[in-house]
Amino acid sequence: MTAYTPPTLPSVAPISPSQGRSLCQRIHSLAMGCGLALLASTASASNTPALTNELPGKGVIVQPVKNPVQEENFQHLLVMELLQKLGYTVRPFQEVDYPTAYMSIAAGDATFIASHWNPLHADFYKNAGGDAKLYRQGTYIRNAAQGYLIDKKTADQYRITNIAQLQDPNIAQLFDADGDGKADLTGCTPGWGCEAVVEHHLDAYQLRATITHQQGNYAALIADTLARYKAGKPVLYYTWTPYWVSNELQPGKDVVWLEVPFSSLPGAQKGLDTTLPNGKNYGFTVNSQHIVANQAWAQAHPAAAKLFAVMQLPLADVNAQNHLMSQGQNQPADVQRHVQAWIRTHQQQVDDWLQQARQAALPTTP
Repeated sequence: MTAYTPPTLPSVAPISPSQGRSLCQRIHSLAMGCGLALLASTASASNTPALTNELPGKGVIVQPVKNPVQEENFQHLLVMELLQKLGYTVRPFQEVDYPTAYMSIAAGDATFIASHWNPLHADFYKNAGGDAKLYRQGTYIRNAAQGYLIDKKTADQYRITNIAQLQDPNIAQLFDADGDGKADLTGCTPGWGCEAVVEHHLDAYQLRATITHQQGNYAALIADTLARYKAGKPVLYYTWTPYWVSNELQPGKDVVWLEVPFSSLPGAQKGLDTTLPNGKNYGFTVNSQHIVANQAWAQAHPAAAKLFAVMQLPLADVNAQNHLMSQGQNQPADVQRHVQAWIRTHQQQVDDWLQQARQAALPTTP
């Protein structure tokens, strides 16, 4: 099997008051609270060539689904907003676990999901029918990283660089949060793709005897982890990007990534090499994220299919928006405002996507 060679693990730039306008710049004046006026559109309707079918989705109902993680609302709402601009009737998204999401899309009970992790969700995709049932074209978000981290203070003091060092009960006990003598790993919510990888790693790296995989609501678990860190206690956790936690606990400054002793992945990812070009190996492939839709529906609605294929959202923009949510701008109206601001400040690019989508719906001439 050909080895998968992911790109260099992306760093997450810190966001602090001393950087002034940096947060606004990273998401292009995303939040009104930044005190910057939203950039005016550089394109106008008068400059867009007239098409015979401005609303190719008129009368067509779309049912999105997504994972319950609130930090993924932004990327889904952005797709939903652009579908509405094409005339589609978009219902509110339904929140379901990932396996259910893929099965419901394959069965035609739902239309799309905008957070398909590839290759992390390879088994979900395959089990739902793969390409025969599901449409996956283009790349929505690139360079989504994952891995295990510990606080830098403990890493430096005990020279911990590899998760296999936690086979030693004395090292593992440093991260014991509940008094049972085992390290407590803030892990992955049941039903997520990362759960299978974490569980596989515990066996592959012989860590069952010394590490407890703490599972539940990830947002609650990571909030407790952050509180432990602020109290000066050692922490061990799994996380991914884009997600706000790496703005709070900055890799290289507050925490460090742990390497794994060798590449080992379960299921459809078996045999993939997780070593990065710089030689580091954090145990997970660097993923891309895609919009996945029902295959038959996509073929019947080429405007939406084209939109799904051409949309691209920078990972840094998602990180920054997620950070705003962690700072209190987490209500539905806040996230919708972020979406509208992102569209306005990327209007020329958005108009191009919509034009390509409308063009795809036009009848072809013989």
